[in-house]
Amino acid sequence: MTAENFWNGRRVLITGHTGFKGAWLSFWLREKGAEVFGYSLDPPTDPNLFQIARIGDVMAGDTRADIRDLSTLEDALRRAQPEIVFHLAAQSLVRLSYAIPVETFDVNVMGTAHLLQAIRRVPSVRAAVIVTSDKCYENLGGGQPYRETDPMGGHDPYSASKGCAELVVSSFRSSAAALGPQGADVAIASVRSGNVVGGGDWSPDRLVPDCIRSFAAGVPVKIRSPGALRPWLHVLEPLVGYLSLAERLLGTDFSRFATAFNFGPASDNEANVLQVAQAVAKLWGNQARVEVAGGTHLPEAETLRLDSTKASQLLGWRPRWALTETLERAVDWYKAWQAGRDVRPLMARQVADFAAAAGK
Repeated sequence: MTAENFWNGRRVLITGHTGFKGAWLSFWLREKGAEVFGYSLDPPTDPNLFQIARIGDVMAGDTRADIRDLSTLEDALRRAQPEIVFHLAAQSLVRLSYAIPVETFDVNVMGTAHLLQAIRRVPSVRAAVIVTSDKCYENLGGGQPYRETDPMGGHDPYSASKGCAELVVSSFRSSAAALGPQGADVAIASVRSGNVVGGGDWSPDRLVPDCIRSFAAGVPVKIRSPGALRPWLHVLEPLVGYLSLAERLLGTDFSRFATAFNFGPASDNEANVLQVAQAVAKLWGNQARVEVAGGTHLPEAETLRLDSTKASQLLGWRPRWALTETLERAVDWYKAWQAGRDVRPLMARQVADFAAAAGK
């Protein structure tokens, strides 16, 4: 799905490169030979993938600043002179959004607007991939897979902020010619992926990190919504979709791809929260246990599904690893880290194995 040698020597800027998904993307792009520049706040957790895997060692530039700081953001873009921008910087936690709703909207909506404004002013930028969320859709509770043309929505502040961010992207894209400098010359796409799993995530209120923290401490993991169905997939799955999409955005027929894309697991790869937690416990061993937490909880959607037909037809994208292998790869990473091993060779091997799976 990605062209051989396409990324070699290509200049790329990633916002949110110190986060879990951003660190994996930075690592993978450097493996492909790209010059990778980052713009982000400091890593959001301790421990974190960015520091453990020494991602900073492979970066061509590393700016630490807020995505809402337009002047600093534009300066970072001008210094980096990237051809492609991946926007991952965000307030990415549903439950935290209830505590800081205004900041969530500010970061996720106005942060996206600031990035789009900045790239219009930097002539080197030819394409941008804006990462939002599968939760951007208006969840009607029917369990149907969401398509890219379904209405935006979201009941909690996080989900609503991602729906708003999608509208911002659509507005900038639709009115590009009228917005002035550089606007019509930048191909902009948005991407919505399922719940990503992989080694190095320590975000709070995410299932696999919660499991690993509990199991490593020798206590049972307590889960909130055992029957909730989520679109689980390894972090490399959407990332290869983002890379493939970015390549198309630099092609002569870029207008076909300057739209929204879903990246979700196959329908036969579904599992609920309890099933995933039990699978991780079995892989971890050492008498790891799962318990259902009692009491009341903040409202969350019971079912989320994505229709990835468009990505399959236009990009040739398809999930490569079944859920069992996805969880095995994630647990392997955490066990290597716990044992004090260097995780970078393991990450390189997982990237190579994932790329090899394309031909299977």
